[in-house]
Amino acid sequence: MLVAPTAKPVPPVRRCAVPPGVEVVHADAALVVLNKPAGLLSVPGKGPDNADCLSARVQALYPDALVVHRLDMATSGLLVMARGREAQRHLSRSFALRQVHKRYQALVAGIPSAPDDGPWHDIHLPLRVDWPNRPRSKVDLAHGKPSHTRWRWLETLTLPSSSAAPWVCSRLALEPIHGRSHQLRVHLMALGYPIVGDDLYAPDPVAQATPRLMLHAHRLELPHPTDGQVREFDALVPF
Repeated sequence: MLVAPTAKPVPPVRRCAVPPGVEVVHADAALVVLNKPAGLLSVPGKGPDNADCLSARVQALYPDALVVHRLDMATSGLLVMARGREAQRHLSRSFALRQVHKRYQALVAGIPSAPDDGPWHDIHLPLRVDWPNRPRSKVDLAHGKPSHTRWRWLETLTLPSSSAAPWVCSRLALEPIHGRSHQLRVHLMALGYPIVGDDLYAPDPVAQATPRLMLHAHRLELPHPTDGQVREFDALVPF
């Protein structure tokens, strides 16, 4: 069982009616690294109402920027786009070979217990799309694709509550080894520690505790498409 220190309050999260502008963390001739706000699509959705997205905003600044990977609309944090087809091929290959490493932080309901044999722990639960309930995914031991997540407890905090006593949550470091749809959200829910603000998977009290999904991609490591040298990029966690 993990021993938690005295919980400290979580700063309030402000909901924005319109997502703020996209932050360009890094740009060069081969790639653009961006800090996507929560509530903004990575790529266009279906219908004209879902045309506004990260890729469209970035292409207004960098017309040669091409999509390589995505973040869920509700997730904030680092995302890379390639500049030109050659850079896109190199980056796509790096993702396929798992040479790109992403690190997230999340707030989850409760305090996870874990073995005391090391700071990092593993979740191995196969996932597949829950077709009758899209866009949800689900654990499927028989037919799911292999899915591996590493997690580490960082600290315990308290969230304000409408009741007399606040309730406890934990900050976790997360590293998806595979990149299945909603992998982090489904894996943590399956463990019994849903991500706070997750309106797809968490029970209502947890889903409604904050105005956004408390999941942020704060570190990205990848081989640069021009020279193969590993570059690291970081974005502050906003909660």
